[in-house]
Amino acid sequence: MNMKDLVIYITLAVCLTATACGGRGKEAASELEHARGLYERNEWLAAKNTIDTIRARYPSETVTLREALVLMRRIEMKETERNIAYCDSLLPIRQAEAAIAVKGFVFEKDSAYEEKGAYVRPQQTVERNIERSYVRCGVNEDGEMYIASVYFGSSPIRHTGIKVSLRDGIFVETASIPYDVGLNYRFQDGSNTSEIIQYKGEHGADAIKFICNNAHERLRVDYTGGAQYSLYMSEADKQSLVSTYWLASILSDIHRLASERTKALKRKDYLEAKLTKSV
Repeated sequence: MNMKDLVIYITLAVCLTATACGGRGKEAASELEHARGLYERNEWLAAKNTIDTIRARYPSETVTLREALVLMRRIEMKETERNIAYCDSLLPIRQAEAAIAVKGFVFEKDSAYEEKGAYVRPQQTVERNIERSYVRCGVNEDGEMYIASVYFGSSPIRHTGIKVSLRDGIFVETASIPYDVGLNYRFQDGSNTSEIIQYKGEHGADAIKFICNNAHERLRVDYTGGAQYSLYMSEADKQSLVSTYWLASILSDIHRLASERTKALKRKDYLEAKLTKSV
């Protein structure tokens, strides 16, 4: 190949490359316009999927990619504003429900040891249940519910969990909580022994749901992990657990909505700052 042919070859290659690049640039711009149309029609998920396609297919189209990033942030801003509006609409409703529901509970909090207090049904407060073995429950201010197995007797049984069962043998068990003087603690008063174990979160979730779903049934509670001991839940204790579960659902909704609103507001501030810089 002589010099003249080489020049012609290089010129043709450059022209073909430019034509191809120009074609891909037009394709990318067309895809972006399609995404803008979806955005204007509030089809945000489809618009975001289109932008993701642009990023994958046209990684070298920097101008289009910058414009696509701005559009993505505008979509996220719309979604964030929608989330804030959703939280703002539901929070007052759930807060009003909570204000009514908590009237049936006693609020307990030891400020010296506890960061969060708990709502307990009056019939399940400690002072009303001295020298009694029973299953009690409560819910903290964030809607986190717990159940507790309380034992009172003349000799220790050193239990670490409970099993709740129906007459037909169907049952659920809590997690086994080792003795730690925290969630599982024991003390003696003269010749009497008291043992109290709290089952929080997933440690007691299955037992809570089981009791709620079968509150109309006779429920046997076996204390497990130590000496044999069992009791039958009273109607008052079963109903206390049902009403506490209902309050827990309200309070947990409030906590979740408030957390989502806070995150959305922070996200909105971030997006506003980025969009302002892109103008």
